[in-house]
Amino acid sequence: MTATPSAVRIAVLARCPRCAEGALFRGYLSLATCCAVCGLDFATFDVGDSAVSLVILVVGAFVCAAALWVEFTLHPPLWLHAVLWTPAIIVLTSFLLRVIKSALLMLQYRHRAGEGRQVD
Repeated sequence: MTATPSAVRIAVLARCPRCAEGALFRGYLSLATCCAVCGLDFATFDVGDSAVSLVILVVGAFVCAAALWVEFTLHPPLWLHAVLWTPAIIVLTSFLLRVIKSALLMLQYRHRAGEGRQVD
């Protein structure tokens, strides 16, 4: 019996949810058609905008909290906020978007989630 690959490892490395070896993406965020190792078809996976929505909420909350803390603790000029938080938003969003999309795709595979179907 094979051990189930770690969900965190799969999400961070963007690997195939079945074999944990093949690449999940062919570009930075474009999903590959299938796994090059085990042949799992990725066409059935669709997380829609859920990854983007989650990243916006997480990064927004973190950056707002950090900006408020810096403002009320250090009282820097406004230009320093722009210099601090613009790169932080870009870096956090770039990293988390791929990781969260991978995690949602992996969870969709593991729980066999799909479109709802009407039973007649």
